[in-house]
Amino acid sequence: MGKQLSNSVRTRVVLAAMAEARRRGDRRLGTEHLLLGLLHERDSAAIQALGVDLDAARTGLDALDRAALVAIGIDVGDLPFTGHIASGKRPPLTSAARAVLLHAIKPTPRSKARHPTAEHLLLALLAGHQPDPAADLLAQLDIDLDAVRNRLDQP
Repeated sequence: MGKQLSNSVRTRVVLAAMAEARRRGDRRLGTEHLLLGLLHERDSAAIQALGVDLDAARTGLDALDRAALVAIGIDVGDLPFTGHIASGKRPPLTSAARAVLLHAIKPTPRSKARHPTAEHLLLALLAGHQPDPAADLLAQLDIDLDAVRNRLDQP
């Protein structure tokens, strides 16, 4: 199989990320969508280590979007961030999302897993720095990145 994220995890996360991008009306799939897609894997150790659920992350992302709009003089109030991107359309990856996926499939010397897992994808997302959208969202949610990494390191 080579260097690739476990096909079932990769497929589920990317499909969920696409659904999140479409739900928000975003034309491109970014790191924030990968994080939301990963949160669909509720039973994974990665999500348990992260300690946040999908609804909280969606709310946090909406708050970031509202703040960005207010910063340029647009107040949308409580309007939801939803769109109407056709479900058959596959949004292209941003360069940052592509980099996260490539980082997640790199060999991990400390890992005993034969194929990278959801934990590897989360670690790749945690490696991002603001102003990366996923890094901004993790900061908005007050996630202690070092604590998450430490929880992922424990057997």
